[in-house]
Amino acid sequence: MQALFQLDMNVPATQEEGAAETALQAAWQDGTEKAGRYNVSELDESFARALVLGTWEKIAEIDSAIADLSKGWKLSRMPGIDRSILRMAVYELRFMPKARPGIVINEAVELAKRFGTDESGRFINGILGAMVGNK
Repeated sequence: MQALFQLDMNVPATQEEGAAETALQAAWQDGTEKAGRYNVSELDESFARALVLGTWEKIAEIDSAIADLSKGWKLSRMPGIDRSILRMAVYELRFMPKARPGIVINEAVELAKRFGTDESGRFINGILGAMVGNK
């Protein structure tokens, strides 16, 4: 989520080559410095990398899907954290066939509650719930 947020705030819409990998490395480094060590399994690191790189690669399609479901809310008006969480969850739901919708939505809502505004969890739950319901 932190890497996607960094990309959203710092990279122009042209999606600079290598930006997603750079943002991912910066997020790992930041986490390492704060935690005092880097202790993530290879499987978790691989999943995180696939999630960030895949989300960034499909960003236009993902943003279009979010815009279709967020009636009355333009992406540009959403808090950056909410946008990043939604993008990540939409990528999982649409492009990761083994993802279980209930788990994806729950994790996204928990991230929103922790890092977003008081309304973020409900907002994200509504959009992702609508997406799953429209399949």
